[in-house]
This record gives sequence, C-alpha cells and structure tokens, in this order.
Amino acid sequence: MANKMSMLPAPNLSPKELGKYELRISDCRLQILGSARVSRVIFGVPPKNSLSAIKFFMSEITTTAPPPTIEIPSREKLTKKAITADHPTWCPGCGDFAVLASFYKVLEKRQLDHEKIVTLAGIGCSSRFPYFVNGHGAHYIHGRAVPLASGISLARPDLHVFLFGGDGDGFSIGGNHLDHGARKNINMTYFIMDNFVYGLTKKQTSPTSPIGFKSKTDPQGAIDQPVNPMKKLIAGGATFIARTHATQVKHMMEMIERAFDHQGFSVIECLSECVEFFPDVFDPADPKKGGSFEVIQEKKWDNTPEDELRHDVTDELAAYKLAQLPFPGVFGVFYQSDRPTKNALEKKWIDNTREKTGGASDLELLQKTFDRMK
Repeated sequence: MANKMSMLPAPNLSPKELGKYELRISDCRLQILGSARVSRVIFGVPPKNSLSAIKFFMSEITTTAPPPTIEIPSREKLTKKAITADHPTWCPGCGDFAVLASFYKVLEKRQLDHEKIVTLAGIGCSSRFPYFVNGHGAHYIHGRAVPLASGISLARPDLHVFLFGGDGDGFSIGGNHLDHGARKNINMTYFIMDNFVYGLTKKQTSPTSPIGFKSKTDPQGAIDQPVNPMKKLIAGGATFIARTHATQVKHMMEMIERAFDHQGFSVIECLSECVEFFPDVFDPADPKKGGSFEVIQEKKWDNTPEDELRHDVTDELAAYKLAQLPFPGVFGVFYQSDRPTKNALEKKWIDNTREKTGGASDLELLQKTFDRMK
C-alpha cells in the first residue's frame, strides 16, 4: 500500500532547501525529483510557485517509495535475571523456594518468548508465585484461579499459561473448578504445592492433612479422610498427572517440562514442606533424611521381560492402583493421554462458523443481530 507523504520535506523548508527539488506541473500531474520519489498527484488549479505547490499538495501527494527497511534486533536471551521480580517472602526453609528456582531453570532452558509467559495463582503461601516472576500474571481469588487460567488459555492460545497453587486452593475451595478444568482438558500447566496444612492462616487442617494431624481447627487431631490428589485428578479427567518432591530438583524440572510439552490439562502435585506448621512430614520421601524417593518406572515398549513390570502411563486403572500405594507413595508420571483440548475443539467450531458466515467480522455479525431486532 502506498505511504502518504512518508518521504516529503516539511512545508516550512527555506527556498534554498527547496532548491534541490525540481517541480514539474503538467496535465494535472506533479512530480518532485530528488530524495523523494513521488509518482503522481491529482489536483485542481496548480499553485504559482514551488513553495506553495509543496504546501498545496502536502495532504494530497501519494508516494510509491518503498517503506524504509527496519532492522529487527535479535531477541535477548531469557535469563534468570530477566524473569526474576520481587524477592520471595516465604519462610526460610520453605519448599516453595525450590519450586520457584526449578521454574526459573525451566524457563531459561526452554527460552520461551518472555512476553508469552503467563504466571497465575489463587490464594495461599504458594500462590504468591506471580509476585516473584517478571512477566504477565495475576494473583486471583481463592480457589478461582483455574477459571481465570481457562479464560486466558482459550482467548490467547499462543500464550504459555502456568498456574500455581496449594492444596487448599486446589483441592478444597477450588476443587470443583479443578474437576471442570480437567474434564474440559483446557491447555495449561497447573503446579500444586501440597504441604498438608493451611500455612498462610497459621496452621489449620487442609484437605490433604492426614488423620490425626493436630491443628487450630482440629486440636484433638483430624478425623476426616484426606483427599487423594492422584485419584481425584484421574477421576476428574486430567490428561497429564504427575507427582514430585520439592527436594528433588532434577526430577521436579523433568516433570515441569513434560507437563509443559503436553497439550491439555497438565497437573503436577509437589510435596513441598511447610517448615513452620508441619515440619518433617515429607522426610519419608527424602533420601537425605533417611527416606526413599521411589520413581515410577515407565514402560519402554522394548519387549523385554522387565518391561512387563513397568508402568503404562496410558493405563488409567494402573495409574489408579499406583495412587492407592501408602504414603509417601511413588513419584513421576501417573497418567498421560492424548485427548483433544477444549482449545482445539473451540477453534474448529469457530473456524467452521466463520466459514458459514463468509468470514464476517465480529462487528458485522453483531450488526446483523441488531438488524434482525429492528
């Protein structure tokens, strides 16, 4: 498309400065030769001199000069410094520090476009994540982070949506939204830091607190059956379900990357210790404290006798059996399935509708609706 007046001098140039331009007027055509390459302009009565001609045609002249070449600078490497915002304010020793550090490392490794990283969270200690990540993000209402993340994912499928939260935000007040996000298979990565306690409000029983846990809400010890996160996620329909431990950084990074690569509702439960209100609870899974971190051995499909004993991540029943193992259980990918995402299904639906309407714009469709109401 031709650019209007992109190469013309300003109308207040001195006669000397205008001298380098040669004005030719003939048969309602104006040509200015010099640094400007103007092909033609249609006008009424030509002005009497060059200066007035320039002023007269300033709003009418259309140049066919090619647009200037703009050199796009190379994208800067994504570094921890670039993605780090405020200093974390968790209690010293909190497992969430390791989760944040692992997330930084994954972003650095993958070199995602900085402007396409979205970090969201609900309410709780772990949900302070967006404060510490320099990028798009939001700290949302308690338990309602999944609907927010769902809307962003569906409206902007080009973004990388990362959601962070705790056991209360995910399995209690937000448990219903977790189920619907899972069954709809909306594309996002949901990382749940499970510490078995409400830490931000100073030690109340959470949905994952074990029976017998004494807290301000259960001074005699918890008597309610705790939620089994893996069972809940399998039954809910999540298409990627994994489990890790905050002390096992390498494993945690691997789970984050695999969840990110999966198209669909990806959820990771991470045992992240609250050193203030439920210390040492996850020691049985920490080798440095005498525990055992047992990793799920996935099938390699190599037709060996050993492979018969390995876990098939596409087997929902096998995943459910793993979820029933006694605490601390096993770690790794429990379940993964390839099911169409709501993002893809909605896009197909929208594209088909666009085709039926002849590619009409949103405004045109809205106008037709108004026209039918007259």
